[in-house]
Amino acid sequence: MTAPAGAVPAAATQAVLVPSEDLPADAVTIRGYDFNDGLDLDALLESMLRTGLQATALGQAINEINRMIRWRLSDEPLLPPDDEQHPDPAERAAIRCKIFLGYTSNLVSAGVREHIRYLVQNRMVDVVVTTAGGVEEDYIKCMAPTYVGDFQLRGADLRKRGLNRIGNMLVPNSNYCKFEDWVIPILDAMLEEQQRDGMLWTPSRMIARLGKEINHPDSIYYWAWKNDIPVFCPALTDGSLGDMLFFHTYKNPGLVLDIVQDIRLMNDHAMKAAPRKTGVIILGGGVPKHHICNANLMRNGADFAVFVNTAQEFDGSDSGARPDEAVSWGKIRADAQPVKVYGDASIIFPLILSQTFARHWGKEPGAAQADEQAADRQADQSANGGSGPTAQ
Repeated sequence: MTAPAGAVPAAATQAVLVPSEDLPADAVTIRGYDFNDGLDLDALLESMLRTGLQATALGQAINEINRMIRWRLSDEPLLPPDDEQHPDPAERAAIRCKIFLGYTSNLVSAGVREHIRYLVQNRMVDVVVTTAGGVEEDYIKCMAPTYVGDFQLRGADLRKRGLNRIGNMLVPNSNYCKFEDWVIPILDAMLEEQQRDGMLWTPSRMIARLGKEINHPDSIYYWAWKNDIPVFCPALTDGSLGDMLFFHTYKNPGLVLDIVQDIRLMNDHAMKAAPRKTGVIILGGGVPKHHICNANLMRNGADFAVFVNTAQEFDGSDSGARPDEAVSWGKIRADAQPVKVYGDASIIFPLILSQTFARHWGKEPGAAQADEQAADRQADQSANGGSGPTAQ
């Protein structure tokens, strides 16, 4: 039977106009920020959650990190008396989430370095993991600057000029010469301590020693050393520091770095976090992403997780893997609410920082930060049986 002239065919109507289900009453409505309301950057960022696409992922990441920051053991129900080791309400209110921060070297070459230094300087994170470049570029920047360049600059021309390109950033070869002049005498001293005192060096101990020696307030690792925050770098030889260690084997051989002690210490930080929850913030992929996630496997997964990178999952890389893949390995807990933001961390992370850590610690830099740090120390003493965030 044919449809009357001028009528829409019933099959087409049924195909196009499928009846809609009612969405839940609390469903979020898509609505972007209205600049007619004036220029309010906080309100703009708060609107991300309702904007859709990666803006919503950004809003979710902000919420997840704020959940990490706000969590206290007092939020959890008391265990039966025979199992509860922390019954005191004041003590429970002081025990907070243990936060692992990981990032790739390009972010230290970029201005994200200052954001990371802010977190470490103010003891807002507990454990740091990075790459060799993420270590050495911090020290090098204390000696000489990195410059803005262009992605289109030709490598052959830059090579003739003694300039190294990191994306659209330029590092003169002379920076690395200054680094060599600074670091080789320290390696000599470390070797002497190893031979004289039996000092067993690990990558994390070496990073702390260099942080002490750099003695510069712009340095991430100066503050990590000063605040007793461990920095792990299992691939420490994969960069200029590796070159310096290589040269040192000819000039003054014998220095040993033990990575086994570091993997024990790194995993212990996750395993011994209890009763604290753990949160992971990972900028980029590669070694820092896996090293942090794998440590949290040892405790059956992190409780909070935020990934920020541009990698895709389709090649099976760990860098591109979505958080749900980590859940399958037990590296993030099955009941967690992890978030991945697909984007450049040099843009995304300062926006996240402005709505999370900077809001919690930035209002009263003196007394408020002192109170937060005192609470951190008390929590670590209670949870780890020692003093400071690195107690084991």
